[in-house]
Amino acid sequence: MIPPLPQDHPATFRTSVHGTIFADRAARIDQLGEGDALVLIPDPPMEDDPMVWVHLGTGDPLGHLPPEINQWMATWLLRGGSATATVAKLHGHDVPSYKRLIIEITCAQPDT
Repeated sequence: MIPPLPQDHPATFRTSVHGTIFADRAARIDQLGEGDALVLIPDPPMEDDPMVWVHLGTGDPLGHLPPEINQWMATWLLRGGSATATVAKLHGHDVPSYKRLIIEITCAQPDT
């Protein structure tokens, strides 16, 4: 059963992806196109401040969600929440790395 979203958090939203400059992630981002599906994976539950990581369908990591989203989303996903993500907007190398990849996240809603 999907848990309800925390109060005041939208079911669909856009956000940037952070940490895209490490470990050849920028080259992977260069291969993306708008509308491409991505995978969201939370850190294991034993982490003090778990993050939600953004991956290609192949499993290659691209980066993580911003801290203000990690605060609620990682816990929600670990409790059984489910979300999909797609590439919403790509910016060039002239834009700061933490603003290059914008994704749209849609959180599954509990059956009512």
